[in-house]
Amino acid sequence: MAPTLRTVVRRLPLKLAVLAGHDALDSQVRWVAVSELEDPTPFLEGGELVLTTGMRLHEADAAPYVGRLVARNVTGLGFGVGLGHEEIPAGLVEAAALAGLPLIEVPRDTPFVAISKLVSDLIAAEQYEEISRAFAAQGRLTRAALRPEGAAAVIDRLAHELGGWAALLDEAGAVRHAAGRDASHVTRLLPELERLRKPAGRGAPASLALSTPAEHIVVQPLGARRVRGFFAVGAERPFTPVAHTVVNAAGSLLTLAIEHGREHLAAERRIRAAVLRLLLAGQAEAGREVLDLLGETLPVDRLVVLAVRGDREAVLDAVAAGFAGAPTGVFAAPDAERVVVLAPEGLADEVAQALAEYGEVGLGAPVGLDDLHAGLGQADRALAAAGRGTERVTRFADLAGQGLLSLLDAEAAEAFSAALLAPLREYGSRADLLESLRAYLACNGHWDAAAQRLGVHRHTLRYRMRRVAELLGRDLDDPGARAELWVALTTAG
Repeated sequence: MAPTLRTVVRRLPLKLAVLAGHDALDSQVRWVAVSELEDPTPFLEGGELVLTTGMRLHEADAAPYVGRLVARNVTGLGFGVGLGHEEIPAGLVEAAALAGLPLIEVPRDTPFVAISKLVSDLIAAEQYEEISRAFAAQGRLTRAALRPEGAAAVIDRLAHELGGWAALLDEAGAVRHAAGRDASHVTRLLPELERLRKPAGRGAPASLALSTPAEHIVVQPLGARRVRGFFAVGAERPFTPVAHTVVNAAGSLLTLAIEHGREHLAAERRIRAAVLRLLLAGQAEAGREVLDLLGETLPVDRLVVLAVRGDREAVLDAVAAGFAGAPTGVFAAPDAERVVVLAPEGLADEVAQALAEYGEVGLGAPVGLDDLHAGLGQADRALAAAGRGTERVTRFADLAGQGLLSLLDAEAAEAFSAALLAPLREYGSRADLLESLRAYLACNGHWDAAAQRLGVHRHTLRYRMRRVAELLGRDLDDPGARAELWVALTTAG
């Protein structure tokens, strides 16, 4: 913050006297400009203390001159006496008083350069103080980040430093931790978060600033390679440069904490993947010993293997958040393009329903650790069937109840059906051969029952079946041929 005009005037060595505009002495002096021009405003930015000796200033020009300075938002006018004027012209004093512009008398023995140096020194001192405050705040934030609470401690410290509130949000925008006054209203920021979710460098802003008459808010995304969360801060007053520096420092610390946590989590998941390989290799005891180092356990009795296809990180996070504390143990590990979950038999359905929110789930039948390969094979078959249907959760036991066809590869079965039945489909317009064959097989070769189902005479059906046998080159009395044709008709729909 720049020094105020009151601070400059009070410096005794300068011997300055205020003749007008006493109520505006708390305005900031951003710089000092010396000018003898009748109109110096084209060379000003606003906020300056203008110094002049009035060499070209006439009494009649006083009001227009002051008007131009006020319109340019200068902080004040310093008038040096003893050169062009022995005292400040009365018209200038009157015009400054009417406009509310601080008018300061500068004595002959006070050089303008002394005023410039004073303002420059005050600005430099204030900037140094701001930098010092920012460094001190960053130090306190860093010490907070080293506490066991980690990110939560940084949020608490940040709210205190800003004298407002701060909140840590997850990727979805839910508040994970808040400090300061009630930050529940941060939910109104949810529509704005979508703009921050884009990858860096692809049109995503580095932060969002929202202001109302009663509150000023800054929101920043967290994460190095992709957005893994957000943090928001709010205060009743606009953020100063120091406050912005503190907010940016907090963002860096929170990102480091999150990324370090993700790296640690990634390492743990690699360990779990190795444990899964040990279990599949039949080394259950070695797998248990490794998991003990992570403070985790495996199901102790019969378990159900779940294969989950979808957002792998979300699935692993969901298991860690929802079932890590299960007394009987729920184990999850990434494997190939899916996540493999081992759940106690009594908890398997609950786990499956929870994970269905993040992808498709296949469940095997209950097995022991020594039958893990079989359980995983069943779970994978159920998962493959889940991909062909509308259900998010598919159980291998249900597939077994649907017959052998549920275990066939869908693409291979369709290709087999198309090739086997092609002669019948291509036989002129006699599409009734397919339906006649379907009825014949459904009635186990009973002519009268099949003919009645089709609404034709049995001799007509006999003729059609002879034609089918000729076109396909197969003996319809052969049970193997009948089985292949039934599979082809069923998978063809």
